[in-house]
Amino acid sequence: MSITLDGSNILTGGLINSGTAQASTSGTAITFTGIPSTAKRITVMFNGVSTSGTSNILIQVGSGSVITTGYTGQYNFYSQGSSSSGGTLSAGFLTINNNASGLNYGSAVIYNISGNTWVCSTNISLTVSGYVTNTNGIIALSGILDRVVITTVNGTDTFDAGSINILYE
Repeated sequence: MSITLDGSNILTGGLINSGTAQASTSGTAITFTGIPSTAKRITVMFNGVSTSGTSNILIQVGSGSVITTGYTGQYNFYSQGSSSSGGTLSAGFLTINNNASGLNYGSAVIYNISGNTWVCSTNISLTVSGYVTNTNGIIALSGILDRVVITTVNGTDTFDAGSINILYE
């Protein structure tokens, strides 16, 4: 679609498309597949998400299969009392400083920066400890991104509350 304004053309991007919200009330991973090759931005939304344990929650992406290594970047956990902790990424985009009795709300935005290289930025809060997690990272895929997986660092904690959905454009 293009819009003409004063003799110049402005090209507009595609529509924002919503995935189907998935209940995050069982299982060790929530998977979204079928993301079109034209997608340039994916937003992962967390609505009251919790797991059975304290293993932190990851977002992993993939092309044909999920990628579990090669992520680079930093994450930081900030609490209301102004203490913070953090570290480096490797197995995914670390999104949440998890606590089995807390609920997580917020979003992570994954942007296509060039070719098959994607960057992620998050802003997610945990209700129990007052933590807010910020992550900034990057991953280069061998092909076109077609899936997003939300899991935990240990891969064994099960989801037990809330829902997760994606938007892509």
